[in-house]
Amino acid sequence: MTQIDRRDFLIALTAMTLVVLSSNILVQHPFQHLGLGDYLTWGAFSYPFSFLVTDLSNRRFGTQGARRVVYVGFVLAVALSVVLATPRIAIASGTAFLVAQLLDISIFARLRNKAWWMPPFISSVISSGLDTAIFFSFAFYCGTVPGFGFTISEMLGRTGIVDACVALPWVNLAIADYLVKLALAAISIAPYGAVLALMRPRLQRAA
Repeated sequence: MTQIDRRDFLIALTAMTLVVLSSNILVQHPFQHLGLGDYLTWGAFSYPFSFLVTDLSNRRFGTQGARRVVYVGFVLAVALSVVLATPRIAIASGTAFLVAQLLDISIFARLRNKAWWMPPFISSVISSGLDTAIFFSFAFYCGTVPGFGFTISEMLGRTGIVDACVALPWVNLAIADYLVKLALAAISIAPYGAVLALMRPRLQRAA
């Protein structure tokens, strides 16, 4: 990896860690405006940009490089979130992040040679839906896990993680969160295209 590659990797990794960490903190705070406190958290507006970072990393470094950004970002973000957010949020976010981002990378790779806007948009739409379902059901569902007879908080307690459940209207939050992600997936096409245009000369030299 050249010095320029290492610099770009560090930029991508820093951006990914900051986006995920800030989202894990902001998701604990409802968006108390326009009567949307039961439907949105502040994290809904920041987390979708993690997919933008992943997709640009995919273009810049390829599939394997994008996976490295996700893996290292996952470790850093989860470790920091345990301290700055809560263990439950950190585990829920880490699980959803890893599964969804790896799916995003896979879908993006399959669409790489399509129209420039298709890989980031379609991969984000599909993977963010999975991310939303995993995160909100794990982070804020306080009932008994169907078929198992224990709550998620009890499960965390059995693993030595003491973390009380914060009861929020997670279904409403999940639906609204996904709608915001869809909107931002569309909006992010513009900055993705702008950064891609700046990256093209470097990509052509590396080809």
